[in-house]
Amino acid sequence: MMKVKPLLLALLLGGSCFTQTKAATALDSLEVTKIWDREKHNAFPDLIKFKDYFYCTFREAVNHVGNGNKGKVRVIRSRNGHEWQEIALFEMEADDVREARLSITPDGKLMAIVAAGIFNEGRYLTLAPYVSFSDKSGTNFSKPEKTNFSQEITPSLDWIWRVTWHKGIGYGIMYSVDYKMDKGKTVRTMYAQLLSTKDGRHYKKVSQLDVDGSPNESTIRFDKNDKMYVMVRRETNDQMGVLAVSEFPYQKWNSKKLSFRLGGPNFLFLGKNRLIMGSRFHERKGTSTALHLTDLNGKVLKTIKLPSGGDNSYPGMLMDQKKLWVAYYSSHEGKSAVYLAKIPEKELQ
Repeated sequence: MMKVKPLLLALLLGGSCFTQTKAATALDSLEVTKIWDREKHNAFPDLIKFKDYFYCTFREAVNHVGNGNKGKVRVIRSRNGHEWQEIALFEMEADDVREARLSITPDGKLMAIVAAGIFNEGRYLTLAPYVSFSDKSGTNFSKPEKTNFSQEITPSLDWIWRVTWHKGIGYGIMYSVDYKMDKGKTVRTMYAQLLSTKDGRHYKKVSQLDVDGSPNESTIRFDKNDKMYVMVRRETNDQMGVLAVSEFPYQKWNSKKLSFRLGGPNFLFLGKNRLIMGSRFHERKGTSTALHLTDLNGKVLKTIKLPSGGDNSYPGMLMDQKKLWVAYYSSHEGKSAVYLAKIPEKELQ
């Protein structure tokens, strides 16, 4: 049984601020603070602003993934990004609760969508999306409930990674995991489809996502003309990310391959002609968390690397007070922890 533990004790979380010294672009104005490192593995954050509070959610566990890893998802909030208050804890007795993604529903509530399942011996035995809603104040969250699908969708090992609301409808890319035996070895493949919802609980299929290479983690955004942009991680083939674009009713896709791999992809529009993409950044010497300023086709114009390394990425992003706020995780200081970066808007030119 999944349960929520409401926690209202305000905590002042210690951390250090430092500036970036080695990056694709060096920023003296970059401010980074560690905001959470209680458990052995603190990771996969998301960030949103609601009712004058910044909400951050992340997973606490023993490690990234593994047998019997009973992860839980915590929600905290802050008015200023420094003093944080614990709000909720999502956990399941038998299952591993994976990362949550936050959105604001049309009726003015926070929605957290998570995945929970059992992972053993290198594969998922069960995996399904769950959803929880806050009250109007954002103080209390409901007990997470399993999502359900219309009859054209056959549930399997499924994950709705993020939901984005647009004109009263929530849209999300659900990816499904399939395991097959090939020459005596278990091979994992994935496929993805676009779903829609009116209440966050019940989902119907809109279209199949026309992307190869085992598409999985995906973030949806809309431009001012209702055109849908989807940033898609690919797990196989050349593993390069994809930017898929579709116009209403979102049945036909135009996909462009990016010049970099993805991990925990997220992005925002910057005006009419620019995107800011956040993701794990793969280089020969290792990985880091980076922000790519691109055109609308995903061509990189500028890259900013955040202080990070090892197990890292999954940036939650928002614009506020003429700054880009980024919550991400990294193990570059020896332990996987959650960080909050603030970047002046002028640096994103």
